[in-house]
Amino acid sequence: MLSINLLRERPDEVRNALGRRRMDPGLVDEFLKLDKEWRSLLHSVSQLRAQRNKLSAEIARERDPAKIERVRGLKAEIKSLEERLKKLEEQRRRALLSFPNIPHSSVPDGDDETQNVEIRRWGEVKKHAEDVLPHWELGPKIGILDFERGAKLGGHRFTVIWRWASKLNRALINFMLETHVKNGFTEVYPPFLVRPEIMEGTGQLPKFKEELYFCPTDNLYLIPTAEVPVTNLYRGEILNEDDLPIYLTAYTPCFRREAGAYGKDIKGMIRQHQFDKVEMVKIVSPETSWQELESLTKEAELILQKLELPYRVVELCTGDLGFSSAKTYDLEVWIPSQERFREISSCSNCTDFQARRMNLRIRRGGELIYPHTLNGSGLAVGRTLVAILENYQEDNGLVVPRVLRDFMGTDYIPFK
Repeated sequence: MLSINLLRERPDEVRNALGRRRMDPGLVDEFLKLDKEWRSLLHSVSQLRAQRNKLSAEIARERDPAKIERVRGLKAEIKSLEERLKKLEEQRRRALLSFPNIPHSSVPDGDDETQNVEIRRWGEVKKHAEDVLPHWELGPKIGILDFERGAKLGGHRFTVIWRWASKLNRALINFMLETHVKNGFTEVYPPFLVRPEIMEGTGQLPKFKEELYFCPTDNLYLIPTAEVPVTNLYRGEILNEDDLPIYLTAYTPCFRREAGAYGKDIKGMIRQHQFDKVEMVKIVSPETSWQELESLTKEAELILQKLELPYRVVELCTGDLGFSSAKTYDLEVWIPSQERFREISSCSNCTDFQARRMNLRIRRGGELIYPHTLNGSGLAVGRTLVAILENYQEDNGLVVPRVLRDFMGTDYIPFK
């Protein structure tokens, strides 16, 4: 959430930010109109309340019928205006929630992902499309990925993972969590169903409502990422600055509606309605958040380096930037069957945007300020599994990445 004072005092800054995001700058004027109307009506209600209170005090001393009648009229008028004020306040709040975060000045301008900027690469690309069976062909052939039974159980874009691939999936989750915990993150296991205000706190609502799975009977949403419950753990609290930085990591399944067709993404496990992910969340002082973004990205990169998977890091342009993010680095792993790098992690600094929505504050001396929140995938487990199945694939079997061999109990899995 943006500061109301920012919108009131520096509206051109917000208009410029919306323009950089390829959004309508007119949203600022619409909000300011609502805000002006709300403040005017609030002032009117306050004045009427003052008149009522003054007359009520006078009536207590002298029972003047005219004043009694005037108080009755004021009460009715105030009630009517308060109802209008309540509706207007909700309109104003919803309008405020519709503003995305302000992109950092270093974020490159651009319309879409084609204008993202590559920062660096790591590892050597050794496998190409002609060298491998795509995972959506390999999996059913050797009986480890079952798209037909997944569709039977849940519909399109659900997959059943069988046998050693299921164990490999579990190994990846354990490996990722253990790595982050060793590097100073605290592991947490949050609920997978959350209240609407929790979704609102991290920016999924109201903008992405159509992409979420909702249980109307219980008024609960299935989480699209562990970022949602983990970042909200301190919602509405006041932390001491000495409590920072807070580093948290969590494994959860994630649930998202994925509408439409995406070329080869309609095959296999690249884009699923349910997928596993290990997430990292940081809550830090505003002065350190940009340094923390760099270290968060390095932490996600470490997983790929330990798995010896080639990848690249790209900085998202303004047109591709997430709603809550001020700056994002995407990690993209090499997928041989697609002859391209695919996103496997997004590491974002959300500045104070989410903290304001969650009313999470820190005490600094005699004042309360908003901390900065960051999040990053460390990593998307299903896509990591896909990358291993293709990058480590041989004619007759799969080479197990070295860091997973103790857990798997072998260094090679034959295709039988």
